[in-house]
Amino acid sequence: MRRRAPRPLALAVQGLASDLEPAVPLAKVQRVWRAVVGDVVADAGEPTAERDGVLTVTCSDAVWSAELEMMGEQLTEQLNASLGEPLIAKLRCRTG
Repeated sequence: MRRRAPRPLALAVQGLASDLEPAVPLAKVQRVWRAVVGDVVADAGEPTAERDGVLTVTCSDAVWSAELEMMGEQLTEQLNASLGEPLIAKLRCRTG
């Protein structure tokens, strides 16, 4: 009988993390946020709440808040495309 090679621990931990993460829209958005919006935008604002399809993004300052508000429709489309389902209808930004 042949023994199989051990599987890397990282694969097991990754699988466990996926199973434990909440299946709510905010958690799904937070998981893809940086990949969708890029490092610069992700460093300036982060998704902090979601209610009835409205995603609240807390920004580092008022300029970024205004900028992301203007990009809201585009970001919403990109997020929904990345998520594979229309979870976000609108983006609301605030300064935190």
